[in-house]
Amino acid sequence: MEEDYIKLIFGLKLKQIRTDKNLSLFGLSKLTGLSKSYLNEIENGKKYPKPDKIALLSDKLDVPYDQMVSLKLDKNLAPIGDLLRSKILKEIPLDLFGIKESNLIDIVANAPAKVNAFISTIIKIAQHYNFTKESFYLASVRSFQEANNNYFDELEQSVLKFGKTYHIDLNQEISSRELEEILVEEYGYIIERNELSKYEALGTLRSVFVPKTKTLLLTSEIDEAQRTFIYAKELAYNYLEFKERLYTFPWIKFDTFDQVLNNFYASYFAGALIIPNAKITDQLNEIFEKDTFDTKLFLNAIATFNASPESFYQRLTNILPKEFNIQNLFFLRFTYKAGSEKFHLKKELHLSHQHSPRANETNEHYCRRWVSLKVLKDVSENKKDHEFDIQISDYQNDGMKYLVFSSATKDPFKENYYRSLSVGLLINKQLQRKIAFLADPTIKSKDVGVTCERCAIQGCAERQAPPVLLDKNAKNKKIELIVDELNIKFGN
Repeated sequence: MEEDYIKLIFGLKLKQIRTDKNLSLFGLSKLTGLSKSYLNEIENGKKYPKPDKIALLSDKLDVPYDQMVSLKLDKNLAPIGDLLRSKILKEIPLDLFGIKESNLIDIVANAPAKVNAFISTIIKIAQHYNFTKESFYLASVRSFQEANNNYFDELEQSVLKFGKTYHIDLNQEISSRELEEILVEEYGYIIERNELSKYEALGTLRSVFVPKTKTLLLTSEIDEAQRTFIYAKELAYNYLEFKERLYTFPWIKFDTFDQVLNNFYASYFAGALIIPNAKITDQLNEIFEKDTFDTKLFLNAIATFNASPESFYQRLTNILPKEFNIQNLFFLRFTYKAGSEKFHLKKELHLSHQHSPRANETNEHYCRRWVSLKVLKDVSENKKDHEFDIQISDYQNDGMKYLVFSSATKDPFKENYYRSLSVGLLINKQLQRKIAFLADPTIKSKDVGVTCERCAIQGCAERQAPPVLLDKNAKNKKIELIVDELNIKFGN
């Protein structure tokens, strides 16, 4: 184990033994002859006593020496020991969130019982919802994005430097051919375009990188935009000199948090390279300045870049907070199988706070009035390549309205599967100043909820389930009011 953790475990044990014997630090100091400050440093995991001092503590506290130095913690503190032995704190770069590991150790040392209860609660929740290490890492990255308003200036600047270094005109559409040339000539890559398609079991993989020979294996089923994005990510790994990385896209195996984080950085770099800041900002300005929403102009903006609609929508979440100061927004990605009634929210991002549309993992029914779900139905029924719609969603229960842009496309790797991408902007005075077409009467406005089980909309034709949770909350509220009345009536 890490030396710091060994110190912490000894300190936790000493503090527990002392408190079990109703001794204060001052009392233990008097009993052993060791200074109070020295004992405090031991208990806080900052110092590990020498053998003679451990023997003294063992004798005065009447605890066997072997028990004092054992790394095993008793039942009350066992979850903390498991946490420390897992080395999870070493795997997550806490400094990204402005947290020092020593601060966490101090918290554990000063309130072990409360921390133990917290850890146990998290473990139980994780087990109940099948919360995996992958889920934890992805949630950590998402929190990191949200903490930085999903804009990373160092990566944006790296893209500009990369463009100058390799004479790439960021004002022109970038092709996979010019990025492939850099990978081959500058970084010694070997590109195999059709290898993955030979293996049926690898049907969901778009690329595999073999580091020993710098061979990039591609599936023949990817289109030009997907190939360009894969090449851009590979260039990011090399140009940014990331050693810790993932080797498949999409990724199926990881060992450390750094691999997951660097995958996000590489994806961000790729998006910023293919959809440059200056160009998309100019396009959005043109769209936002019009008094009416121009659907054709918006779709042309997407088509301007050699990128998928998903990359474009993801890029909106970088640009809108930074260049337009629109920070109250969310991003959603749904998947849907044609003919089914199940919609799966696979990815979400919330900036500024937790917005109304959000993931629900308790098998409730997402509101069918969401434009995110409507476009999925439309694209599966109309068999189009791209279905787009815009909507003002009014969450009356929350008192919030959102302007939502949503696109749906076919999943190229799964038969009869479709996916939708949505970006929603909270409608407030600031957004009204930024976007001139908000008052456009042709934009549909709908009252929506989060799930049917929690929705109070009356006479909803799209309802999939009764508002059982809402009814339960109303019943409980009624009971509370009656109890309050009884307290007033008989309290005197």
